[in-house]
Order: sequence, then structure tokens, then C-alpha cells
Amino acid sequence: MPGLKSIAVFCGSSTGHSPLYVQKAQELGSYLGKNAYNLVYGGGNIGLMGAIANAALQAGAQVTGVLPRFLNKKEVGHVALSQLELVDTMHQRKQRIEALSDAFLAMPGGFGTLEEVSEMLTWAQLGLHQKPIGLYNINGFYNQWLAQLNTMVQEGFLKPANRAMVLESQQPDHLLAQLQHYKPVAVAKWLKPDQS
Repeated sequence: MPGLKSIAVFCGSSTGHSPLYVQKAQELGSYLGKNAYNLVYGGGNIGLMGAIANAALQAGAQVTGVLPRFLNKKEVGHVALSQLELVDTMHQRKQRIEALSDAFLAMPGGFGTLEEVSEMLTWAQLGLHQKPIGLYNINGFYNQWLAQLNTMVQEGFLKPANRAMVLESQQPDHLLAQLQHYKPVAVAKWLKPDQS
């Protein structure tokens, strides 16, 4: 998928216990800026969200945040972004991030991060978009989740072709290369009742 320009990154509003997570968020933000990518993310100034946004801005990236108004009232919105879009709901946030982005990455995070990347995968599975989706698998953070996806395939709840939509690497350059060369999965028009 050549020509990727804007990369959405889903990540934690916390920094995690290890300083490695902040370091890797900063490295990814710098990598995006130095390689002329735009960053699209959730608009926060805290946790890994703030770390990647600040590093991307410092490296010259255009950074767009999408933040629900109720979170902005809690003063977690980043005030120095290239652009901050305020929306009414969490669902609208995901819709805007999807519309503004050419690809999606998930860094370590909690419920919100997992829900966001899962929804992008679900939309891709349904043919609502054909954009690549990757995990920045810092320190093997997503290993157990990837193993669960393999169990879903083994037990007949996830097709191997859809499992293959999940790209993964611990290196930003390798992960971005995978996104650039991604070939979308062909989606059947409809599922028969006995199919997953």
C-alpha cells in the first residue's frame, strides 16, 4: 500500500511501569517526523499519547489530535498540536481518526487502546476500510494477545486471512515497511450461517 502519509497511533494515556515505553513512544514519534509521516492520535497530552505527540512535533511532523469534548474539559487535551479536533463521543473520535489516517498502529495501552485497534480490525474484516493495521510490540507486550488470536483461528472463530491482517514488529522501520507493502484481504460479500 504505497503512498501512506498519515499514520494513526493508538496508545496508553498512562506511561506504564517501565521507562522503555516512553522511550519507544518518543522514538516512534521521531521516526514518523523524520520520515515525513503525519501523526493522527487521540489528542491527549498525558502518558504515551503525550510522549509520541511531543516527539513527532519536535521532529517536524504534522500532528492531528481527535479528542472528545468531555475529556478536553478535564484538561488532558494537547494545546500545541498542528490541529486538535473536538468531537462529541468516543465513537466519533474513532470515525474521525479512521477518516484522517492511511494506516493504524497500536502501542502498549489499556482497554481503550485494545478497543480502538480491535474496532479498526473489525471494520477491515467487514470491508469498511482496506487500511493496514500493525502492533508496535514493544518488549513483547502483545505476545499473549497474538496467541489469543491464534487460538481464535484454531477454534474456528477467526479466518486465517483475517488473522493475517494483524502486522507486528518491535522495530518502527520494519513495522512501517510492512504497512507500506500491505495487500488488503478480499472480503466476501456475505457470510453463510455456518461460516465464521
